[in-house]
Amino acid sequence: MRKTILGLATLLIVSASGISYAQSAKEQRKERLELAKASKKELNEKASKAARKEAKKLTKEGWKTAPGALPLEKQLDKAYQMQYQYNADGFPQFIMAEAMSVGGNYDAAKMQALELAKQNLAGQIQTEITALIENTVANEQMDQSEAASVTRSVMASKNLISQSIGRVVPIVETYRDVNGKNKEVLIRLAYSDAMAKAAAKNAVKKELEARGDSLHGKLDKLLGW
Repeated sequence: MRKTILGLATLLIVSASGISYAQSAKEQRKERLELAKASKKELNEKASKAARKEAKKLTKEGWKTAPGALPLEKQLDKAYQMQYQYNADGFPQFIMAEAMSVGGNYDAAKMQALELAKQNLAGQIQTEITALIENTVANEQMDQSEAASVTRSVMASKNLISQSIGRVVPIVETYRDVNGKNKEVLIRLAYSDAMAKAAAKNAVKKELEARGDSLHGKLDKLLGW
C-alpha cells in the first residue's frame, strides 16, 4: 500500500513537472511569436523622414547594403531612435560612434571600420570620464593630486577601454565600391552608456593597479561607479 501511494505521488510530481514544462515552453513560444510579430510590424512601418532623407543622400553617393541586410532607411531609423533615448536622469542611454574604412574586400574593410568605431567609442568614454573627474574636483570630492593620478590612468587606458568594450553589433552597415575593386564600409554603433562606464571603470582600475596606485580601491566612492 505504501509503495502504491509513493508511486502515485511520484507520478503526480512527474506529471506536474511535465505540465509545468509544457506551460513554460508554450509561454516561450508565445513570447517568440509576439517578438516576431513586433519585428515584422516595425519592418513594415515607414521610416522617419530624417532617416529616409539621409538614406536617399547616401544612396546617391553610391552606398548600398549587403544582400539580406535591412534596407538602409530602416537601419538609419533604428540609429536615430537609439540616439534619442534617455535614462531617468536625462542623459543619453547610448553612445553613438561612426567609422569608415577602405579595404581590398568587404570583410577586411568591415573589420577595420569596426575597430575604428570602437576606438571612437573609447575616445568618447575617455572624454566623459575626464569631465566626471573635473566635476568631482569642483565639488571638492577629490583633491588635485588624486584627480591628476586618475586622469593619467584615463588617458593611458584608451586601448584597455576599447578591449573592455568587447563585442559590438553595428546598427548601420553599408558599403560602396571605390577605385574599381576596393570596398569602403561605413559602420555606425550604439553602445550602452552604462556598459561604457563599466568598461572604463575596469580599464582605469587595471591601469592604476599596474602602476601600484592605491586609488583603484577608492574609485567607486570618488566617481560614484
